[in-house]
Amino acid sequence: MKTLPISRYRFFQKLQPLSLLKKITGKSVTGCLQVFSTSGSWSIYVDEGKLIYACDSEKMFEPLYRNLQRLSQQISTLPSEIHEQLRAIFETGIENQAIPNPDYLAICWLVNQKYISPFQAAILIEELALEVLESFLNLDEGSYEFIPESFLDDMPKFCHLNLRLLVERCQTPRSVNVSEREASLRERRQAAYRQPSPTSQSHPSELFKINELKPKTTPNSSRTNGYKPPASGQRITQPPADKKIYTIFCIDDSPTILNSIKSYLDEQTFSVVGVTDSLKALMQIIHTKPDIILLDISMPNLDGYELCSLLRKHSNFKNTPVIMVSEKLGFLDRAKAKIVRASGYLIKPFTQGDLLKVIFQHIV
Repeated sequence: MKTLPISRYRFFQKLQPLSLLKKITGKSVTGCLQVFSTSGSWSIYVDEGKLIYACDSEKMFEPLYRNLQRLSQQISTLPSEIHEQLRAIFETGIENQAIPNPDYLAICWLVNQKYISPFQAAILIEELALEVLESFLNLDEGSYEFIPESFLDDMPKFCHLNLRLLVERCQTPRSVNVSEREASLRERRQAAYRQPSPTSQSHPSELFKINELKPKTTPNSSRTNGYKPPASGQRITQPPADKKIYTIFCIDDSPTILNSIKSYLDEQTFSVVGVTDSLKALMQIIHTKPDIILLDISMPNLDGYELCSLLRKHSNFKNTPVIMVSEKLGFLDRAKAKIVRASGYLIKPFTQGDLLKVIFQHIV
């Protein structure tokens, strides 16, 4: 596919949106098609030619909130004011682009916290995709780039949508399209509300198949952290009693890093435990039984590799995600991390988006 570098997006050309979609579906490619115009930008994520997500950068949260508001009228586990909590957690990084796809992270969080099921998330993504494609298909000028690697690569996938059928629905004459779409959406919502078995592949529409998700189960913890509460007057939805709070155990000799991690993570979902002494950390980890461990490599007395090795020898932490945190991560560092069976890496300095991505990769 002929592409334009992202740095040259201002040099527009005539676009044929249908032709672009045919290229990514015909070759069954995986990655992200990014399209830029004077009115905004569009991101269409595909996995082997099937659409897994689509968003309009200018209207990233508006359609999500609108559809969630509609869903909340039928789904008892989804509060009508859920958008306020999502705004507090995920919109904080929009202005400085700290979070690449906060809207998709928000959907993952809703599923992870059991506000919606994976099946309902698939229905939601389909409705959002239809809105995005309608505006995308009207483009006549702009530039584009196909990126083989994207933010969603290691994230949970809730469905694989048939792009051709989606486009056909968008192109149906509006007089017919409105009534048929409403009827189709009502049918699919009703199926979602009935809460089918997660392993079921049946669906009223042939647009996609539902992906089976198997969330990792890890011990719970009721510990809380020192994360600052929201500003006065801001409402936050309290999760029901069965909503899981994930314990994040951080070992770093820098209090600044520990405070940054606490400020990045919402206390309604995460409990952050910070320790600066790696020797004392081992016993505290055994007592806390965290869901994920962030471990600085360059620690005095007992470095991150040694601590990770000790944890893997303990029966309770053989499978607990351990993320190695470092300012540099060369070939030798990766080899050492693999030897001690680390789960992943996080490079300093990291953004809120980097942190959320690595956490969601290992707890969902």
